[in-house]
Amino acid sequence: MDAFHATLAAEFAAHTAGSVYLNTAAHGLAPARTTDALRQAVEAWAAGTPDVDGYEDAVAAARASYARITGVATERVALASTVAESVGLIAVQLPPGAEVLVADGDFSSVVQPFAGRGDLKLRIAPLESLADAVRPGTALVAVSAAQSADGRVADLPAIRSAAAAHGARTLIDGTQAVGWLPLCADDYDYVVTHGYKWLVSPHGACFLTVREDAEHTLSPAFAGWYAAEDPWADCYGPVARLAPGARGFDARPAYLPYVGAARSLALVEELGVPAIHAHATSLAARLRDGLTGLGHHPVPGVSAIVAVAGLPESAAAALTAAGVRFSSRAGNLRFSTHLHNTAADVDHVLDTLRAHGG
Repeated sequence: MDAFHATLAAEFAAHTAGSVYLNTAAHGLAPARTTDALRQAVEAWAAGTPDVDGYEDAVAAARASYARITGVATERVALASTVAESVGLIAVQLPPGAEVLVADGDFSSVVQPFAGRGDLKLRIAPLESLADAVRPGTALVAVSAAQSADGRVADLPAIRSAAAAHGARTLIDGTQAVGWLPLCADDYDYVVTHGYKWLVSPHGACFLTVREDAEHTLSPAFAGWYAAEDPWADCYGPVARLAPGARGFDARPAYLPYVGAARSLALVEELGVPAIHAHATSLAARLRDGLTGLGHHPVPGVSAIVAVAGLPESAAAALTAAGVRFSSRAGNLRFSTHLHNTAADVDHVLDTLRAHGG
C-alpha cells in the first residue's frame, strides 16, 4: 500500500465496515485526527479548562492552510460562518439595477442574496453557456464551481475570461469543489467555501477569499470586533483600525469547528489536492461507467459527484437496505466519492443495483 492510501486507511478506519458512505456532497466524514482534536477540546471545555489560546492557534492554522490549498496569501482569506452570509456581504454593496448573472438551478445560497435585494437585475443562464451569456453591463457572475444537484463542473477559465472582457466581477462558491478540484482563488474576485463537505471539516468553518482589487467593493458595516487589526486589544467601542486585507471582513469564528478544521485542512494539504482529485474522480468514473453499463445515463463529466436520474424508488430502497448512503437531489440519485472511499464501495453499489435488476 502506498503512503497516500495508507494515510487514508488510518484516518478513516472508524468508517463503519457495513456502511458505504457516498454522500460527501451532503456532509464529509471526519478524519481520525480531527475527531481526536475535537474530543480533547470538548473534554477540556467540560472540565472547566477551555484553551482559548489553543482555539486562536487553530483558527490561524486553518486560515493559513485554506490559503495554501487555494493558492492565495493568508491575508486574502476572511473567516465566515455560512455561504449565504458571505454572498450577502457582496450583494448588499451592488448598486441598484446592477446585473448579476447566475447559473440555472444553482444552489440557493449563491442566488437568493441577490434575488432578495429586489432591486438588482438577476439573469439566469444555463451552466454550459454561462460564459457566453456575460455581456456589457454585467456587473457580477456568481456560480458554484461544481453544481450541488448533479456535480457538473463550471468552465471557470471561460467564465473568468468572459467576465474580464466585459468588466464584470466573479464570485465562485467552492463548497462542492474545494478539496477535490484544484482551484486558484486569486483568479476570481471572491471565492467562498464552507468546509464541511470536501474539506472534511466541522460545520461552521467557512472561508471567503477577496482579491486585493476587490476589497473596496465590500462594506465594513458588518465588521465586528474580530475584524480589528488587534481584536483582543480593540473590542470595546468603535474599532480603531480594521485588519488589513480580507481579514477586515472576518466574522467571529465558532472555535470548535475551527479546532477540527485545522486538523482536517492539514490532512488535505498533506495528501495534496491533485492526488485527491485523481482518487475521487477515478472512483466516480468507475461508478459512472458501471451505471452506464447497467443501462442508466449518469450526468457526464469529470467530477467527484455522480448523479443519475430515472432509477426507481425500489432501487433507492435496495441501496439503502444494503448500507449505501447517498442523496436525492433535483430528481437525481446523487453519489459522491472522496477520501474514505474505495473501489469496493463503488462495486457494492453496482452489485446491489445488478441484483435488484439494474
